Amino acid sequence: MDESERPQFGIERLFVLALLVIISLAFALLIEPFFGAIVWGVVVAVLFQPVYQKMSIWLSPRVNLAAFLTLILVILLVIVPAILLGMALVQEATNAYVSIQAGEFDFGGVFVSFQNSLPSWVQNQLAAWGYGDLTTVRPRIEEAVGNTLEFLIGQAFSVGQGAFRFMLALGVMLYLTFFLLRDGRDLAAQIENVVPLSQSKSRILIDKFFIVIIATIKGSFVIALLQGAVGGLIFWALDIRGALLWAVSMAIFSLIPAIGTGFVWLPVGIYLLVTGSVWQGIVLILAGIFIISMIDNLVRPTLVGRDTRMPDYVVLISTLGGLELFGFNGIVIGPLLAALFIAVWRIFAEMNKTERARQVRARAANAKSKPK
Repeated sequence: MDESERPQFGIERLFVLALLVIISLAFALLIEPFFGAIVWGVVVAVLFQPVYQKMSIWLSPRVNLAAFLTLILVILLVIVPAILLGMALVQEATNAYVSIQAGEFDFGGVFVSFQNSLPSWVQNQLAAWGYGDLTTVRPRIEEAVGNTLEFLIGQAFSVGQGAFRFMLALGVMLYLTFFLLRDGRDLAAQIENVVPLSQSKSRILIDKFFIVIIATIKGSFVIALLQGAVGGLIFWALDIRGALLWAVSMAIFSLIPAIGTGFVWLPVGIYLLVTGSVWQGIVLILAGIFIISMIDNLVRPTLVGRDTRMPDYVVLISTLGGLELFGFNGIVIGPLLAALFIAVWRIFAEMNKTERARQVRARAANAKSKPK
């Protein structure tokens, strides 16, 4: 290249980079209304990619048909059950809210029984703290439970009122999923060529991205579904009202590390003990400790593997932060960003380690080449 062309090439490169940043930001603003649909489209495409690959082999070379049939499976296995579950959950939440408003749950009696069952020194300490009469807490509990159920019902009705927008987002997600299933590998190869890294490092980064999505979904949602389903069956077997509502609650709380589903079954177990349903309360607490809570420890290593598991505190902070920033989509986006953050830093550390090893070998070679 002629020397006079080099500055021009540098200016052109800077201009293209600036234009790339501006256009990328404008495009991000353009697709922002469908951000959630795009995220879930990518997640579903990654999860069902193995199914599509098998179908594409069976139906070769009709890749469009393979992608379409995989999309039908997504609708039957994910979309339809999720909609039916949401409808049933709204009905359960509505019934529970009506029961609380009608005064069918005697919170005052529960607190009196609970207070009488406490040791005298505990009662004295509560009195010293200003909680000598626990029945005064009843309005707060009723208000908190009522507000929670009212929020769930309100969210469901808001989705119903924005049915057109919901269906549009669902259509975008399914449409995007179709093309990501069919062209996902080609897109990954294009991204690999664009990333300013060596082929091996860009391949590691892309592989980490897919591993993180699979690990996040398997490690969070599948475990949540299992714990919710098992917990719901236990509630149903013990003839506890609103088993579906409790099951969904446990599935949601299972996303929180450490205590998780204990936020649900422990208070309900204590409630049963206090209200006289002793054997149901004992069975529920024991089942919560030795069955529901053990699902995570037993199933997660098989589904995810130990190498891809993030520390519980990282999962907790990233999940809560994701929910705060991105709403429901943050359940996936939060842990995904955290895992990619860790993965990129590990790649950077490996690069530094490789570079230091190369420098050590170079110094050793120079030392050998010098005459004694």
